[in-house]
Amino acid sequence: MVHDSALARGETDFAADRLREQFGKPIFLVHRLDRATSGCLLLAFDRETASALGKVLMSREVEKEYWAVCRGWPEEAFTVDHQLDGGPGKPQKKPAITHFRRLATTELSMPSAGFDTSRYALLSATLDTGRFRQIRRHLKHLSHHLIGDTSHGDGRHNRNFRMMGIHRMLLHSRRLAFVYPGSGARVEAVAPVDAEFAKALALFDGFTAA
Repeated sequence: MVHDSALARGETDFAADRLREQFGKPIFLVHRLDRATSGCLLLAFDRETASALGKVLMSREVEKEYWAVCRGWPEEAFTVDHQLDGGPGKPQKKPAITHFRRLATTELSMPSAGFDTSRYALLSATLDTGRFRQIRRHLKHLSHHLIGDTSHGDGRHNRNFRMMGIHRMLLHSRRLAFVYPGSGARVEAVAPVDAEFAKALALFDGFTAA
């Protein structure tokens, strides 16, 4: 987990603590990632910079691109506009909009729901809003469940991937881009995938992680 919260359930090992130790100075988180999501995480070394970056984030001027592997073959490009609550203890629903683009598809020789094969898609997702588990819950809303998601996914398809040695949730914060406050300089960070996610990408013939 990125930091201690009500969802920690007794855990004591957090990414924020590791980063403070690694850098040897205080750190201030500008945004969060779900526990099982890999990739770009934005932080600052002082409160003023964190506040300025937070305002940029809230103004939706930060480009956030995620990669996700889902069940089925959705449309080539589609938008989900479906309100979401704020998670446990936050029942009020708020607008939530996710834009998806299909990057690649694959069909595997693994039976699924009466079919001899199983179909999967690699998606690029960008967010207009930042709600609790937004991408995961929007994919569930469409029945294109995120692979490896034990809370909102489909257990049958998760098992298919575990049989191939892929045990992680297949959601990755691929890219963050924004204009640095006060300087006008454009900052872009791209995070490579780990070994297990790379194993999943290899299932999509012809796809290269450019």
